[in-house]
Amino acid sequence: MSPRAQRGLKHLVFLVLFFGTWEWGSRAGWLDRTLFGQPSQILLYLWRGFFVEGHLWPDLGYTVAGTLISFALGSIAAVALGLAFTQWPPLERAMDPYLTVVNAMPRFALAPLFLLWFGLGIGSKIAMGPSPSFFIVLGNTVAGIRGVPQDFLTLSRSLGATPGQLFFKVTLPSAVPVIFSGLRLGLIFSMLGVVGAEIIAAEHGLGQTLAYLQSNFNMDGVMALLFLLAGLGMLVTKGMARLERWLLRWQ
Repeated sequence: MSPRAQRGLKHLVFLVLFFGTWEWGSRAGWLDRTLFGQPSQILLYLWRGFFVEGHLWPDLGYTVAGTLISFALGSIAAVALGLAFTQWPPLERAMDPYLTVVNAMPRFALAPLFLLWFGLGIGSKIAMGPSPSFFIVLGNTVAGIRGVPQDFLTLSRSLGATPGQLFFKVTLPSAVPVIFSGLRLGLIFSMLGVVGAEIIAAEHGLGQTLAYLQSNFNMDGVMALLFLLAGLGMLVTKGMARLERWLLRWQ
């Protein structure tokens, strides 16, 4: 058996034991279903929500759309500003105090303000989502570009590379791994921002459904959506890792 298959088997055994013990504890009364739910009922909720009633598909679509749009806006702005900082250090020195103040503000404290400005639709979620990811991607972009070994730059200059060639063929490719580590985190934090905005107030989305289920003490539904969000986070993280490996296939 290959090492990968062995790891998969170990994970499978652990999950079977974990959920089996949880199910047994719920049925035997050791675990209060109103506090912890029951795995069989959690699975039943997901089955009904996706394949019987279908009400989870629109909520999932709203959350995913808000996450992707927020991530795209936040990451593009962060990468562009990070590139500008590395090319014009005085710009970074001028903006650093203001960015520090904005970064220190609690994100979810801004949610009521965004709700007043953009309403309960997807606009408030898109406004909320980029904020958590922007500063992560910005920091990684600056660190990645400034972390390029000076020997590479010196050798490229000695071979006659122009500033444009130096940036696009040496600096930027060398910084991609560090930038992508920020992008992976940024995508997760964008989803957290969107779901947090939905929990506070929204018309649609998994966060809004999660808040509704919690207010009705439907713990099976709450746990089902938490597992769904965890699985969604794992998928987007794996997707970003695959994209990074594809972009760096030349290494």
